Amino acid sequence: MVGSGISQAVTTCRSCGSEDQTQFNSEIMIHFSGLKHLSNPGVLVFPRLLVCLDCGVSQFALPERELGQLKETIAA
Repeated sequence: MVGSGISQAVTTCRSCGSEDQTQFNSEIMIHFSGLKHLSNPGVLVFPRLLVCLDCGVSQFALPERELGQLKETIAA
């Protein structure tokens, strides 16, 4: 597999089937929509992104702690 980045993936892209995927470190701020969430700063996560270098489709999984924060905020 070809690609520039941090490490190589061993799967194919779910969108285009390419093997040219790479993982990157990331910083993502997840914001909540709606007026009731105006005072909520959101949830900051640092997931590893798997990016297809052919079509650009990206995916990541949230750590359990941050996923729990999202669930708690939505339930409130």
